[in-house]
Amino acid sequence: MAPLGLKAIVAEKIMNNVIKKAREKGKWKVLVVDKLSMRMISSCCKMTDIMSEGITIVEDITKRREPLPSMEAIYLITPSNESVEGLIDDFRDPQAQRYRAAHVFFTDTIPDSLFGLLTKSRASKAMKALTEIHVAFLPYESQVFSLDRVDAFQDFYSPFKVDVKNNMLESCAEQIATLCATLKEYPGVRYRGEYKDCAVLAQMLQEKLDGYKADDPSMGEGPDKSRTQLLILDRGFDPVSPLLHELTLQAMAYDLLGIENDVYSFETSGMGETRTKEVLLDEDDDLWLSLRHKHIAEVSTAVTRSLKEFSASKKMNTGEKTTMKELSQMLKKMPQYQKELSKYSTHLHLAEDCMNRYQGTVDKLCRVEQDLAMGTDAEGEKIKDPMRLIVPILLDTNVSVSDKIRIILLYIFLKNGVTEENLCKLLQHANIPPEDSDIISNMAHMGVPIVSEGATKKTKKPDRKERISEQTYQLSRWTPLIKDLIEVLFINYYHVQQDAIEDKLDPKQYPYISQRQASAKASAPSSARYGNWHKNRGPTEMKTGPRIIIFIIGGMTHSEMRCMYEVTQANGKWEAIIGSTHILTPTKYLKELQHPDFLDPNTPPEDTEEPPTE
Repeated sequence: MAPLGLKAIVAEKIMNNVIKKAREKGKWKVLVVDKLSMRMISSCCKMTDIMSEGITIVEDITKRREPLPSMEAIYLITPSNESVEGLIDDFRDPQAQRYRAAHVFFTDTIPDSLFGLLTKSRASKAMKALTEIHVAFLPYESQVFSLDRVDAFQDFYSPFKVDVKNNMLESCAEQIATLCATLKEYPGVRYRGEYKDCAVLAQMLQEKLDGYKADDPSMGEGPDKSRTQLLILDRGFDPVSPLLHELTLQAMAYDLLGIENDVYSFETSGMGETRTKEVLLDEDDDLWLSLRHKHIAEVSTAVTRSLKEFSASKKMNTGEKTTMKELSQMLKKMPQYQKELSKYSTHLHLAEDCMNRYQGTVDKLCRVEQDLAMGTDAEGEKIKDPMRLIVPILLDTNVSVSDKIRIILLYIFLKNGVTEENLCKLLQHANIPPEDSDIISNMAHMGVPIVSEGATKKTKKPDRKERISEQTYQLSRWTPLIKDLIEVLFINYYHVQQDAIEDKLDPKQYPYISQRQASAKASAPSSARYGNWHKNRGPTEMKTGPRIIIFIIGGMTHSEMRCMYEVTQANGKWEAIIGSTHILTPTKYLKELQHPDFLDPNTPPEDTEEPPTE
């Protein structure tokens, strides 16, 4: 199955503008990449496609490589000091050049200083081409992108990293601008007004977009394209969603099973021996696509149903509820279907693993978390005494320190801040070590009320959309705030179509840096060029339409990613895309808040004794 959406667009750009562009008939080449470009290629291109275009080997520019002086190299690299130095180094010695020649493609605009270094080096004589392709982001899913900046959280929120914050925002602006250029969008830019640095990033982005528009006046042109909006938020706009135990498959698996680099590892037994199997969870897997946003209660049934349909089509018999044992028997009997049956086995394992971690402690936590996040219980009654809810959890020795911290933070958010004295009591009850209590105090750097003394001004919580009519599970009542915002932006669009002036998303809270004028004719002829990526619609239903692009500084969650697909599916004409500096799980979120960058570098370590005074 071909990759979808953003991935397909980026894959096409890399194949056409880099690999095929440098291809010469009958000549094999080396492809040299760095960390970001390697992750870009891995996420959206198949190695077989690259090899079929005359690439014989893919090398990492930062690692030691064998010289291949008879071959030419294609460099797809970021314009960073390290990568440019690596390129210069490959051609430093004219007697021992690593490759015969270089076709250089930068993911982004190369700074003048590095360009100067490059032109003065011997590498410039070996270069047959130097191009900027303007793809400096990671297409993570069909409607999700990442800037792959895992250190952005500390750079943005730590009071001791002020000196690097501006450079980080400048780089982010350039990367987001390459996303817009790749999608041929010239959006109206809005930002969260409450956090001043969102305005700084919005202004930087606008300047970059104006530069791209000047180079390519067709950017953002097309039916309804003037309605595309890009909204910049920071992680502090919704500190709740990254803390909750989510019960939809993707979010739950990444939280409870510690999945890294999208690889799920599990033990499988067969032929009398147990071995570890590793499976990549990505959009090339149809079954993963259909399951990832389902509630865990529905997953096993959905896998079994899908397996029954597959078995029936191949004239195999399966019981009502297929077990792992039955699946391995089927694999032995029908080895020709090993690939398909292994897929079912993987997802049954995944669901089973999630349920095993869930039963025991997580199920108890979920009920309390949902009550605290919502401020109401499952019947809709207001929580009058939240302390009664949390004390049993805090005293429970079977609950981990990180899960207790998640509960304490949710309690503090519900109370809109607590006194220093109450915070100390909570930490004492829960037996939280002093080094872990920093996680809670550092949350204040995100503009979230943590310690409030007496009559301090209470922060107004955002109004939430009533979702009483929507069918939800009792332990999954919380909806990420991002979904409310996007739905309001969609409503804005329909009001604009009816010539209503009112902006449903408060312009005081979410000001514009730029606002594009809607074209006179809202519905121009439709085309299948954009948005042709959703398998649940027939080919005749594909429509051209504007996009809503959300960017969150400081990390996005899997539940927020899920919201993009839900809203796009419900609204049809629009497509919602989300991106961030990086992807967060609850564990990573807490680790970010405990990072050494939040410590004052001028404070002496606690274990060092002061010298005695004379």
